[in-house]
Amino acid sequence: MGQKDERAAADAARRWVSAVVVGLNLCPFARRVLEGGLIRYAVSQATDGDSLLTALAGELRTLVAAPRTEIETTLLIHPWALAYFLDYNDFLSDAERLLRDLGLGGVVQVAGFHPDYQFAGTAPDAAENYTNRSPHPMLHLLREESVTEVAGDPMAMAEIPRRNIETLNGLGRAAMRARLKAVTEGSAQ
Repeated sequence: MGQKDERAAADAARRWVSAVVVGLNLCPFARRVLEGGLIRYAVSQATDGDSLLTALAGELRTLVAAPRTEIETTLLIHPWALAYFLDYNDFLSDAERLLRDLGLGGVVQVAGFHPDYQFAGTAPDAAENYTNRSPHPMLHLLREESVTEVAGDPMAMAEIPRRNIETLNGLGRAAMRARLKAVTEGSAQ
C-alpha cells in the first residue's frame, strides 16, 4: 500500500470517469468538472470502516473548505476497505450519519460506487449495475449546491437513470465488464 498503489488506484478512477462516466454520458454533468480539472481524487489507506469514516470526515472538511473553482467534487477511493459489496452497502448509512454529525446534511451528498455494485431488485450480472461499478470501492462527495444548479429540469433528471439502463443494456454485460477491466488495468477503451 505505497505511493505507487495509491497512484494506480487514482489513475484507474480517472480513466473510469473519462471512459465510462463521461465517455458513455452516464452523468451529463461530469464532463464540465472533468474538463475543468475540478475533481479531487483522494486515495485512502483505510482498511476498515472505522478508518474509512476518519478519512471520509477529512475529505468532507477539505471539500467544503475549498472554493468550487478549485474542487467541485471529490472521489474518495478506498481500495483496501470494504471490498465485499454488502459491507460497503451497509457502510453507506454510516457515511450518511457522519454527514449529519458534521452538520453537512443538505450541504454534501455521498454517492456510492463499487466493483460489485448491485441495485436492489437486479440480478448480480445485470448490465445496469455498471452505472455504479467502478475499478475500486469509492465514495463520491457532491456539493448540494452543484447538484441543485444542474438539476434545473426535474423531468430531464428523472430521465437519466432510464437512459443509462437503456445504454448499458444495449452495450451488454460483456462489453461493460471489458470496459471496467480495461480502465482497471490501465488501457481505457
